Amino acid sequence: MITPKGEMSRRDFIKVTGAAAALPVIIPRSALGDAKRQAASERITLGFIGVGKMNRGHLGNFLEMKDVQVLAVCDVDTTRREAARKMVEQRYGKELKGGQHKGCAVYGDFRELLARKDIDAVVIATPDHWHTIPVLEACKAKKDIYCEKPLTLTIREAKAMIDAVRKYGRVFQTGSQQRSDKEFRLNCELVRSGRIGKVKTVNVDVGGPSRWCDLPEEKLEPGLNWDRWLGPAPVRPYNSILSPRGVHDHFPAWRNFREYSGGGMTDWGAHHFDIAQWGLGMDGSGPVEIIPPEDPKATKGLRYVYANGVEVVHGPSGGVQFIGTEGEITVNRGHLSSKPDSIIQQPLGEKDVHLYHSPGHQRDWLNCIRSRERPICDVEIGARSVTVCHLGNLAYWNHRKLHWDPNQWQFVDDAAANEWLDRERRDPWQLPAV
Repeated sequence: MITPKGEMSRRDFIKVTGAAAALPVIIPRSALGDAKRQAASERITLGFIGVGKMNRGHLGNFLEMKDVQVLAVCDVDTTRREAARKMVEQRYGKELKGGQHKGCAVYGDFRELLARKDIDAVVIATPDHWHTIPVLEACKAKKDIYCEKPLTLTIREAKAMIDAVRKYGRVFQTGSQQRSDKEFRLNCELVRSGRIGKVKTVNVDVGGPSRWCDLPEEKLEPGLNWDRWLGPAPVRPYNSILSPRGVHDHFPAWRNFREYSGGGMTDWGAHHFDIAQWGLGMDGSGPVEIIPPEDPKATKGLRYVYANGVEVVHGPSGGVQFIGTEGEITVNRGHLSSKPDSIIQQPLGEKDVHLYHSPGHQRDWLNCIRSRERPICDVEIGARSVTVCHLGNLAYWNHRKLHWDPNQWQFVDDAAANEWLDRERRDPWQLPAV
């Protein structure tokens, strides 16, 4: 588990019966390897589930890593999965001709990919409503997992992911890559080393909650299994805003609708609220009170109160702004500033807080697959951070104050609110038993 300070030990090995059997098979280097590419027997084998814009980016990055072999891709859209297959086979062209690689398999059903015994790990970048079921099934299939943020659609799903990953001893990296960026790490180290004094407020600048989908019907995209794209979500007609036609180069707007995601609150919130959690040392916890703004139509202004009195405010800040009794510090991608300037100008000392130093988000995951350590954004971190986002959305949507028990994963003396921890799923896509 995460320590009370939200820190992870790189020596905290996962201890489960049979964990050693889940390690990638490593045998001596063969003639297939060379200085630029490891032998096939030494590579971590990957499958990709969902190959839209996000996972095509991941796919391109992993294809450049010498200790990785991509064996399969899966998508409900024929055009996208064939485009991903071509990416893989173009990269492995020489090995294909030499008979050292069998090519890239394609699947329309993620369960077929997970059934392959020769795949060590999977990279999941489906729409948010399609994260949890493949993750739970991947755990049962004893695959290690890289899953995009925001990690889940509901709070109950977040807890279910933690339980499954721990039960099956999986190495799990949440795609909140800001944890691997130096500006965000340094920001949190400075805050936790007391450079701004006692933290009073954290301002987090992200978009607002999602809304129910009201898009009109369009002609169905040929080659798309629309029923499977919807999966556990309610039945509705196809619209290209949800699943764009062909191979697209933008992030689809399904994230704006409640059936599939939580809007800017979960999309960017899974990045920036995650940094707030890290800076506060709350990776294993969360807020205890969530207070919506007075205006029921407002989409900013919500406040989270932590047990130590710190308030995290959903509002303008230019990123994530920590305000303390002796100064403030603001971080965003490629940006780190402070008032006074000396806060960030003075180097950290040996006695200051030094957080996990990731070599890169994807590389960190691969390294941990081999070592069986927990990576920088382990499942509980991703689950706790997305839960902060979900709590905010629930307060906005229902416009009332909520009291949360982060230890029990439920609302305090609030049966009505506890009904919001999960939502109905369309058969046959119920959460699998783990």
